[in-house]
Parts: sequence; C-alpha cells; structure tokens
Amino acid sequence: MEKVKIGIINVSDRASRGEYEDVPGKEVKRLMDLWLNSPWEAVYAVIPDEQELLEGEMIQMADEKGCCLIVTTGGTGPAVRDVTPEATIAVCEKLLPGFGELMRQTSLQYVPTAILSRQTAGIRGKTLIVNLPGKPKSIKECLEVVFPAIPYCIDLIDGPYIEINNEEMQVFRPKRG
Repeated sequence: MEKVKIGIINVSDRASRGEYEDVPGKEVKRLMDLWLNSPWEAVYAVIPDEQELLEGEMIQMADEKGCCLIVTTGGTGPAVRDVTPEATIAVCEKLLPGFGELMRQTSLQYVPTAILSRQTAGIRGKTLIVNLPGKPKSIKECLEVVFPAIPYCIDLIDGPYIEINNEEMQVFRPKRG
C-alpha cells in the first residue's frame, strides 16, 4: 500500500532561520500519527513569511510531490508579514471558507483575539490546503474541529482513501449505497 502524503509547512521567519525549534510542525505530525491508521509520510518544509516562496512550496507539494493534504501553521494574523491566506488563495482553484469560520468560532471560546485570525482552506487539483494558527495549543484546537470533514473532502477530490483511528478521531463520511 502506497503511503498517503501530507504536506506540513511551518510559515515562520524565525523558525526558517533556525532561531527556534519547529514546534508547530511537530504538533501537526503528532496529531496525524494519532488520528491516521493509513500509512502516511510527511512532506515537510519550514518557510519564511514570503508569499512567493510559500506559493511555490504549496504548488510543489500539490502538483509534484502528490500530497493529498497540505497543512500550514502560522502567518494567518494581521501583521504585515502574515501572508499565508494570500498564498493559499493564490494557488487554490476553489476556496472552502467554512474551515476558517469554524476554526475562528472555536478559537473565540479561548481568546477574544481569534477574530484577528484569517485562516482559510482551499483545493488545488487533488489537494486540500488548510491554514492553521502558529501556536501548538491553537493548532490542536483548530485541527480537531475541522479534521472530521477532511478525509471526506479528500475523497470528493479523488484523493486517497484515508483510514482513521476511530478511537482517537471521529470523522464523517456519508453511508454508501
């Protein structure tokens, strides 16, 4: 069985310069290890907050490396260098605004500044791209609420069928037939 490829991109000037450890990317990997039963492989990158570089990495992961899912961490706030949503919008053919809406709604239960978040999601070919915040606690809170829709979305765009560890994560797929 071929491994499912999942792109993990930490968007961070400081992490890309080696000034601090890539904790956000490791949190995404930890959650995928916990939730997925399918064999999977991380396609990993740490990119500075540069829209052109981020777009190039997402295009390469989707079109050349065959990732069915790309998860970004960081770069979703209102700061001048936060360009992750712009890069995502630029490379996607279809946007899925419900992902960002649900993540903001969830984050507002914890911090009032969640309204400043600009996370989004979209589809490029057979790849789902989801933007997450940069803090590990927020990554878990946000990914937990949107992940139940991710495997079915990947089914709908002709990606691989992803088996889930139902003891750790409940996903929704309509009954067949």
